[in-house]
Parts: sequence; C-alpha cells; structure tokens
Amino acid sequence: MILSDAKIRAEMERGRIVIRPFRADCLGTNSYDVHLGPYLAVYRHGALDARKANPVREFRIPPEGFVLVPGQLYLGVTEEYTETHGFVPFLEGKSSVGRLGIDIHSTAGKGDEGFCNYWTLEMSVKIPVRIYAGMPVGQLIYFEISGRVERSYSRKSSAKYRRVSAHPMPSRMHLNFARARRPRRIAQKK
Repeated sequence: MILSDAKIRAEMERGRIVIRPFRADCLGTNSYDVHLGPYLAVYRHGALDARKANPVREFRIPPEGFVLVPGQLYLGVTEEYTETHGFVPFLEGKSSVGRLGIDIHSTAGKGDEGFCNYWTLEMSVKIPVRIYAGMPVGQLIYFEISGRVERSYSRKSSAKYRRVSAHPMPSRMHLNFARARRPRRIAQKK
C-alpha cells in the first residue's frame, strides 16, 4: 500500500521518514515533491567501463540555468536529504518534468528500506531543455513493507551508496567486481 499524506506526516513525527528540508506545500495527497539540487556531474570519458571507477566533472548550475542536451547523461542530486525506516521509497519524475522530455532516472527509481541520503538523479532529455537548481523534479512515494526486514540498507556492509553526500554520486558498479570472489589457488603437492 502507498502511504497517504496523513500517514507520511505521522511517520515523520515518529522519525521513520525524514525529509530535510521539509516544506508542507510539497506534500501531495500520497507523495512528496523533491527538488533539483545545485550540482550536476558528467562523466569525463565517452566510453565508460563497468569494472572501473569512471571519473566525473562536477559543476554548479548557474543562476540562469543550464541546458541539458540529448545524448548526454547528467548526474543530478536532490535538494532534499531523506531517510526511510520501515518503508520502501520510490522516486518518480513529476509529470510536468516528463512533459518537457526530461527523464530523472534510468533504472534507479526504487530506494531500499534504510536508505539515508540525497538521491542521485540519472538525467537525460529528448530535446534540449534549460533546467534550474531548486526546480521541482520528482516525487517520493512510500510503500509499506510486508514482513520483517532482516538487514536494513544502512546496515549492509555491501551497500555502495551509504556515504552521505549532497553531490551527485557516479556509478560504483566497479565495487561489485572488486568484491567478487576470486577462485582460490590450490597448492600443488611436490
């Protein structure tokens, strides 16, 4: 089930949902509107390698805005820091943003129970669009969980995005390869 506005408020009072900064006028019937933070990042190299850390160039969105162009992936970040305990948060683009041809995520719309951070946005556009820091960009929707959570995201040693940052975080896929078990060498008998 999706949490209503009243339930989101009640869970915020209990500390199970945290949204900072919180603006009452951004609370919808069953979602909360989040805004684009001041930073964007782009990968420095055209061809990315999933086995390696891919460097990014980060910049601040100027007051006059910044034009996103097709064919480029931009990493943005939400202005809001969030925590979710006991629920599963989903981040979806606002319809007004979608109608401008802006996608705010490629695949990462679902958060995990226990996620405590800003949301990195994987932004792309169909046609050139000027964007601005602070503009409404998405909405968080909270789902109830059926059953007990054995290991919260915030407690998983393998969680790659636990370091809190108000800056866009590039892919950390390379850590999956680093953690993969390598075959053990068997000592040969002499």
